[in-house]
Amino acid sequence: MAPPEKAAISEWRLVRMEQFLVFLQKSPMNLVLLGTVLVSGGMIIWPLIARLMHRGQDVEATQAVQLINRRDAVVLDVRSAADYKAGHITNARNIPEGELDQRLKELERVKAKPIIVSCARGNRSAAVAARLRKLGFAEVLLLRGGIAAWQQANMPLEKS
Repeated sequence: MAPPEKAAISEWRLVRMEQFLVFLQKSPMNLVLLGTVLVSGGMIIWPLIARLMHRGQDVEATQAVQLINRRDAVVLDVRSAADYKAGHITNARNIPEGELDQRLKELERVKAKPIIVSCARGNRSAAVAARLRKLGFAEVLLLRGGIAAWQQANMPLEKS
């Protein structure tokens, strides 16, 4: 049996939990408010957790420039052809996300080089990068924030 102090703390927690459940049951609005707090808290915390899980797999615009200049990294732009023509990173290869499987042979020659995957805002590139890693590409990185972050960092875009 637990020492008296631990038993008292355990009983106190039970009483508090019962009081909290009664509070939630008194009005449906209390339950809605609790749900809102939980969902909004999750929405705030999720990007932080996701960033910690993908640490080291994404690069800022300035880091991307260093990789391109020092290690001859290849930039893979997975946006549509129209978006690519409107403005892209110099020497970037455009393979839209939906065409990746059909055009994979174009990337076989650069399999050992670092590949920086970019999209419009950094949302779609993660799935492409994961697919490339599974296919055995050595070093696949994400451009954090995509082309929008590239522009925000005042980096040049080429139009074709």
